Amino acid sequence: MEALLPGESREKKRAALLSVGSALLLVSLKSFLVIRTGSLGVLSEALHSGLDLLAAIITFLSIRVSDQPADERHPYGHGKFENFSAFVETGLLVLTAMYVVYEAFDRLFFHSVHIQPSVTAILVLLVALSIDITRSRKLSRVAAKYSSEALEADALHFSTDVWSTIVVIAGICLVWAGERWNVPWLMYADALAGLTVAAVILWVGSRLGKRTLDALLDAAPEGLLEQITKAIGQMEGVLNVQRVRLRRAGNRYFVDATVSVPRTASLEQVHGWSDAIEQRVAEIVPSDVVVHAEPRAPKGEPFFRFDPRGSAAKRIGDS
Repeated sequence: MEALLPGESREKKRAALLSVGSALLLVSLKSFLVIRTGSLGVLSEALHSGLDLLAAIITFLSIRVSDQPADERHPYGHGKFENFSAFVETGLLVLTAMYVVYEAFDRLFFHSVHIQPSVTAILVLLVALSIDITRSRKLSRVAAKYSSEALEADALHFSTDVWSTIVVIAGICLVWAGERWNVPWLMYADALAGLTVAAVILWVGSRLGKRTLDALLDAAPEGLLEQITKAIGQMEGVLNVQRVRLRRAGNRYFVDATVSVPRTASLEQVHGWSDAIEQRVAEIVPSDVVVHAEPRAPKGEPFFRFDPRGSAAKRIGDS
C-alpha cells in the first residue's frame, strides 16, 4: 500500500489542527456565556463544543497514525484508525445529547431556571456561528479532497453546530421577548431549544455511527460492489467476473477480484489485462487491487481442438 504524499498528509494535519484551535476558542466563548446567561441552550452548546474539542483532538491524533505506511504488523496500513476515531466521536455525540435531554426535561417539569438574555450573548453566539461555518467548510473541502472519514466526521460535527447555534440564538431571543412583552410560556423556549439541539445531535450521530460501524465491520457501501463488478466485466479479456470482495481502511479500499480469462491467452496478455483492471478500479475508488485470473474456455470455442503434440483431434478437457 502506497504511503501518502507529504503534501497530502500535511494538509490533512493542518486542517485537523485548525479544528482543535477553533474548538478550544468556541468552548471558551460558550462557557463564558453559560456563566453569564444560565441558558440551557447555551449549556448544551458548550457541552457539545467541549466534546467537539475532544473529538477534534482524537481526529488529529488518528490522522497522524492513519497516514503512516503499512508495516509488518499492519500489512493493510493504519487507515482503520480514522474509522475508529469517527466511531468514538459518535459515542461522544450521543452522550452529549442524552445529558441535554435530561437537563431539558428537568427544567421543563421540575426545576425552573431563570435565564438572563443579553445582547452580548447574541453577539458572542454570532461570532461562534461564523467560526463554525468557516471551519466546517474547510474540513469538508479537505475531507472530500482526500476521502478522509475522520475529517468528514469532524466536519459533520461543526455543520450540526451551525444549526444548533441558530436554534440556541432563537431560544434566547424568544425568552427575551417573553420577558419584554410578558408572555410567560416563552420562558420554556430555552429548554425546547436545548431539546432541538439534542435531536439534531442524535440524528447526525445515528448517520455517522452507521457509516463508521459499517467501515469497521467491512460492510460494502451500497451500490459500490455492483459498480466495480460491472466495470471489471466490461474490460478487455474478461470472460466473466466470478467474485469481487472489498473492505475499507481509512480513505482507501482493498479490492480482491477473481475473473475468468481465455485459456488460450498468453501470460503477458493476462498480466496486461490484470494491470488494466487495477487501473480501472482505482478510477472508481482509491484502492489497492489484487486480481486473480482463472483460465476458461471462451464461449464459442469449438468442441474439438487440434493437439499440437500429435495429429489426433481431442475433446476439450481430455488429457
